[in-house]
Amino acid sequence: MARQATNKLLQKAKKSKSDEFYTQLCDIESELQHYTNCFVNKVVYCNCDDPQISNFFRYFKDNFQKLGLRKLIASCFGNAEIVHGNEHAIRNAYYCEYEGNDIPMNVVNFEGNGDFRSTECIELLKQADVVVTNPPFSLFREFVTQIVHYNKQFLVIGNVNAITYKEIFDLIQNDKAWLGVNLGRGISGFIVPEHYQLYGTEVKINEEGQRIIATNGCLWLTNLELNQRHEDITLKMEYTGNEDKYPKYDNCDGINVNRTQDIPKDYAGLMGVPITFLHKYNPDQFEIVKFRKGDDNKDLKINGKSPYFRILIRNKRLP
Repeated sequence: MARQATNKLLQKAKKSKSDEFYTQLCDIESELQHYTNCFVNKVVYCNCDDPQISNFFRYFKDNFQKLGLRKLIASCFGNAEIVHGNEHAIRNAYYCEYEGNDIPMNVVNFEGNGDFRSTECIELLKQADVVVTNPPFSLFREFVTQIVHYNKQFLVIGNVNAITYKEIFDLIQNDKAWLGVNLGRGISGFIVPEHYQLYGTEVKINEEGQRIIATNGCLWLTNLELNQRHEDITLKMEYTGNEDKYPKYDNCDGINVNRTQDIPKDYAGLMGVPITFLHKYNPDQFEIVKFRKGDDNKDLKINGKSPYFRILIRNKRLP
């Protein structure tokens, strides 16, 4: 079955606060390979992860020495159903600390429920240098806000619509966070429990008997340095002579650009580009000016109609 380009499942999860989307090891490995130098002598905290089943914990434990980690901490929310293959159980809230094969793993039960917002989890967060996990989609903006508040580095996976949240967009605009390497189809799918309804999304069963749903609507968000984000977008199109392809906005002195690849190389003014532009965004090449709104602080419009979310940018390389 061909994968359908839909965010319905993730939107349903947000509305119902069903957050049992577990990241596959293959997707973690695919993204983490780009940050191998970011973990030397660091304490990594996976604060939405049951060490018994979390692929984030598995990845960092298996690569502990290779990455040069100082400590790995993982904690999980209690009173939640866990699914591993065909086995179901109710887990207790606890955390564990791993410091290498030569040191016994420290496992401690929480007094509370292990919510990442709890005092116990915040105390663990304070010890950490980097947070890497798949946070609850319904609490994504609150999760990221907390990490930023405690001045931690992070690499987290979430719904692509998180870009449109004011808290997240402000971080990106101010160069305090950026998109990771994999986006959309670059993330192959999530492990979900059997009780999840399927909303037109491709489903398969892996070798461990787990149900995998594939979506096109996820991204990695991080503040770990990436060489790729300083690579220029190659601009091939020209505005001069092709003005009819770049309509002007009714309520903003700028032009609309439907695709990142169509950004003209000779236009120095404001340009409205789709949110997928952020996947290629180089802060040395472009300035992010505003999100979605025109001069009247209303949605950008062309001939009275609003295109899907646009980011207003300016080319820094042009006078």
